Amino acid sequence: MGGVLSLVLAPPAEAQQQIDPAWLTFDATARTVRFQLIAGLTGFNGALNFNGYRDGELTLVVPAGWKADIAFRNHDGMLSHSAEVIPPQTPVPAQPVDPAIPRAVTVKLASGLPPEGTDVMRFTAQPPGEYLIFCGVPGHGLGGMWIRLRVSATATVPELLHTPAPGSP
Repeated sequence: MGGVLSLVLAPPAEAQQQIDPAWLTFDATARTVRFQLIAGLTGFNGALNFNGYRDGELTLVVPAGWKADIAFRNHDGMLSHSAEVIPPQTPVPAQPVDPAIPRAVTVKLASGLPPEGTDVMRFTAQPPGEYLIFCGVPGHGLGGMWIRLRVSATATVPELLHTPAPGSP
């Protein structure tokens, strides 16, 4: 006897960028974390993304008091980009603002670093709270070029998390 095979197909959706474990390394004994922040990693959102994510869809969690080295690289072959840690706000600013954590900012914040330009933001992750890692080039953050930073009073190690968009299941 023949059977009926039914397939359930998921609706087409934009390919979800995968979190690459190489982006995040840490030394729990030394209480240090290193994160590779890559501007324009993919063409997603017109390359206005960090590590292939936009609009806060990725969260970097760092235990409060840890030393953070965020290694910024502009992978976008066309546009200049920068990064800074800012307080969460809606809408995000249209241009750079003062960083929420001292030294949590790249050079050339408003003009951006050119393609393949690099810099390192080195800071102590404090105080605990929610922040945004935001591109300071005018219009880029407003266009979705930001991810989240959570400085956690309870986390024991750093991690990267997919962050569902508001209203998603």
